[in-house]
Amino acid sequence: MPTVRDVAAQAGVSIATVSRVLNGADNVAPATRARVEQALAAGGTTAPVPRASTGARSGPVFVRCPYVLSDYFGPIVSAVAEALDLHGRTMLLDAGESAQAGHPLSTLPVRDVAGAVLVLPPEPGEELVALRRRGFPFVVVDPRVPPPRDVAAVSAAHFSGARQVTQHLLALGHRRIGLVAGPREWVAGNDRYAGHAAAMVDVGILPPPELVRHAHATTQDGHRAAGELLDLPDRPTAIVCFNDQTAVGALHAAAERGLRVPDDVSVTGFDDIEVSRATTPELTTVRQPLAEMGRIAVSLLARLVARQKVDALHVELATELVVRGSTGAVRSSPGANG
Repeated sequence: MPTVRDVAAQAGVSIATVSRVLNGADNVAPATRARVEQALAAGGTTAPVPRASTGARSGPVFVRCPYVLSDYFGPIVSAVAEALDLHGRTMLLDAGESAQAGHPLSTLPVRDVAGAVLVLPPEPGEELVALRRRGFPFVVVDPRVPPPRDVAAVSAAHFSGARQVTQHLLALGHRRIGLVAGPREWVAGNDRYAGHAAAMVDVGILPPPELVRHAHATTQDGHRAAGELLDLPDRPTAIVCFNDQTAVGALHAAAERGLRVPDDVSVTGFDDIEVSRATTPELTTVRQPLAEMGRIAVSLLARLVARQKVDALHVELATELVVRGSTGAVRSSPGANG
């Protein structure tokens, strides 16, 4: 019988595409799937063909997520589990407090698992590089620090997403825009700040430092940071938040001060998790492809485990601006510049 490599050559597709067809994955174009099936039939079989010898590792895949499976992390981990099942792999999950307490990378069960998916790992880049040099296959999802060149990573387009949402506010006439940014040490926060600043500079405005606050991804921190901005003598007419949770805190802070959203102040989030559609008004936000991040991570890991060449180790997925009721045109009001 033909090998996967033979079928891929005859169909004019990659080995990974043939693998997806054999595993019943639905992310294959119908025309491509038909070519692969024709190549299989030409080889005299419709059953799974033996793969080329790759020295692939056996065992489950270790998945570590240092937070509970919330609206943000849940879709990522669920997609990882579903994709692993398509590849015939099981998942060994470590999430929440036990993951935060720490499994140093040097103590990962590398002999017992095929590889690992590390979601928002707290380790510095040099520790990730050290693990990679041990020959252990792993993929980072939503890296906390800039991923080293030879470490596989999947993330969202934070810069362009933040730029889009600030451009949206600028188009509505807002010029005095507050920012509830993320932790200074997180690459996502830095990239989103840079995207916001780029949009402001495009219209000739340097973001004033007094309109920037840093917060962790919690409603409480968002409430505190937005409250400080709204208590300024010349308060902002709009607030861009690092994520949807901090944006919910900003909505609460505005309500406590008798400010109407979006009439008196516009508020935006980032992520498009379920809470963004449960607020009044619903949040304008930036949608991240969370499930797709998990699926792409497994696809990358499968190639690393099989010791196949991976040309693109850093994958950045597009984000999408979702406009809802929490943003509106600026209007002149006491204590705010319009």
